[in-house]
Amino acid sequence: MSLHRVSSMSSYEQIARGSSPARSEHRKMSFNPVGSGKAPSRKDEPVGAFEVSKTKRIVQVAIAVIYCLFAAGIVFGYAAIKPVLIQEGVYSQFCEQDEFMSIELGRTCYEQEIRLNLMFTTAAVATNVCALPVGTVLDRYGPRISGIIGSILLTIGALLMAFATDLPFDAYIPGYLFLALGGPFVFISSFQLSNTFPRNSGLILALLTGAFDSSSAIFLFYRLIYSASDESFTPRKFFLVYLVVPIFILIVQIFIMPANSYKTVGELITQSEERTRETGSEDTASRGQHRESVISETTSLLSKSATNQQTEEDKKKEISGVWGALHGRSALQQIMTPWFIFIALFTVVQMTRINYFVATVRTQYEYMLHSDALAEQVNHVFDVALPVGGVLSIPFIGLVLDNTSVPFTLALLVSVATAIGVLGVLPFLWAAYGNIILFVLYRPLYYTAVSDYAAKVFGFQTFGKVYGLIICLAGLLNFSQSGLDAMTHKVFHRDPLPVNIILLVIALVVGVVLVGYVYHQSRHLHRDALEEEAEESEDTRMPGAPNGF
Repeated sequence: MSLHRVSSMSSYEQIARGSSPARSEHRKMSFNPVGSGKAPSRKDEPVGAFEVSKTKRIVQVAIAVIYCLFAAGIVFGYAAIKPVLIQEGVYSQFCEQDEFMSIELGRTCYEQEIRLNLMFTTAAVATNVCALPVGTVLDRYGPRISGIIGSILLTIGALLMAFATDLPFDAYIPGYLFLALGGPFVFISSFQLSNTFPRNSGLILALLTGAFDSSSAIFLFYRLIYSASDESFTPRKFFLVYLVVPIFILIVQIFIMPANSYKTVGELITQSEERTRETGSEDTASRGQHRESVISETTSLLSKSATNQQTEEDKKKEISGVWGALHGRSALQQIMTPWFIFIALFTVVQMTRINYFVATVRTQYEYMLHSDALAEQVNHVFDVALPVGGVLSIPFIGLVLDNTSVPFTLALLVSVATAIGVLGVLPFLWAAYGNIILFVLYRPLYYTAVSDYAAKVFGFQTFGKVYGLIICLAGLLNFSQSGLDAMTHKVFHRDPLPVNIILLVIALVVGVVLVGYVYHQSRHLHRDALEEEAEESEDTRMPGAPNGF
C-alpha cells in the first residue's frame, strides 16, 4: 500500500544484516493534509508489539479507528454544517436591513458569508500548521499525552460551539478552531499502531486514514437529524451530545491505549543498545542474546520474507524515477532547490483551490445554476461524496503510487485538477456532478502524492521538516481565501467564474512547470544510474575473440 512507504520488514532486514537502522527508515505516511511522519527521540522504555497480548492490540486498533472516525477531520464537513449555521442565523447580525429577505431564503449576505467562511479557513490552516507542534509533543511525551491533549481541545471546541450565542465574544471561530486542533492530536498519535501487527501495517494505516476522511460525514448526519427534527435539534444540543467523543477518548487513553509508541524492530534494538552504552550494565553476550530475542519475537509477527519485501521496495524505487534525488542533503539545502520550490507552489495553489471549493460549493452553484433548490441538491451530493470518495480512492491511490513514476503521477494530478477547473466554470448540472466526483477522488490522491513525492525526492531523514514546511506554507497562505471571497462578492458581484478561472490558469501554469522540471530531472537521474551501473560492471571477454581483446 502507498500509505506505508517503509515497512517494519525493512527494519528487520537491516538488523538481520547486522547494520544499525537509520531512524529515517521508520517514518509513516498518509494522505492526510497534516502528514504522519515522526522521528523517535524520546528516552522512554521501548515497547514491542510482541510484549502486548494480541487481543489488546486488536482492541487498541479498533478503538483508534472509532475515535478517528468521530474526531480526526470533522471540520472538513463544513459544507454540511454551514446550511445549519445559516438557518440558525449565525452572523446574520452583520447583514444590512435590506438583505434580510435573502437570508430568509437560505442565502447569506456578504459580511455573513465572509465570517462563516473564515471559520473554515482558520480551521483548515490550523489543521496543517499544527502538524509541527503535534509531532513535537508526540516525540517528547508519547501518544497517550497527545491523545489526552486532543480530547481537551475537542472539549473546549464543542463547549464554545454549544454556548456561542450566550458568550460575550465571537465564539464560533475559536470553537471551530479548537475542533480543528484536536483532530491532529488524536489522529497523528494513532499511526504508531501500525506497528501492532507489522504484516498488516498497510491495512491499519488505510483504516485510520479512511476514518479521517469519513469523519467529515459527522456534520452531514447532524444536518439530516436537524432537518428531520424540524430544526429542534439545535447546534447547542448537538455539540453537548458530541462531548461524549472527547470523554471517550480521554477514558480509553488512560486505561486502554499505550502510553508509549509501539516500536519497530530497528527502534527496539537501537534504543536497547543506546541504554546499554549509557549504563554499561550489560556485557556483549547479553546484548547479543537480547538482540536475537527481539528479532525472533518480531519475526513471528511477519508473514513475508525479508528478501521478497526488499525486492518489492527496490522495484518501487526504480519505477518512481526520482528516488534519492536529494537524499543525504540537509533540509536547508533541499528547500533551496527547484524540487522544493515547485512542489511548494503547486501545493499552495491546489490546497487553496480545494479549501475554497469546500467552503463555497453551495454559493457557487446558486449563482451558476440560478436555482437555490439545485444548489442545495448539489451541496447534499457533495456532503455524501466527500467522505465516501476518500474511502473508495484508497486502493486506487496505492496502485497509482506503487506502479507509476513520479512524473506520471504529477501529470495525472495536473490533468485531473485542470478537468476539475474546467467543469467548475460550466453552468450545467451534469458539470456540477462531474466536478464533485472528480474532486472527491482527487483530494486524497493529491495529499498522498505530495507526501509520496517528499519521501522519494527528499528522503525520510528530512521528511518531517521538509514536508511539514510545505504543508505549513500552504496552510498559512490559505488565508488568501478571505481575499477570494471578498473579490467574488465585491468585485464580481457573487459571480464565482472569474476567481475559478484565475485559480485554474495559475494551477495549470505551476503544474506544467513542475511536471516539466521533474520529468527532465528524472531523465538525468536515469542516465546517471545507467552510467554508474556501467562503470561498476566487470569487463568480459567476447566469445571467440583473440587474446588481448
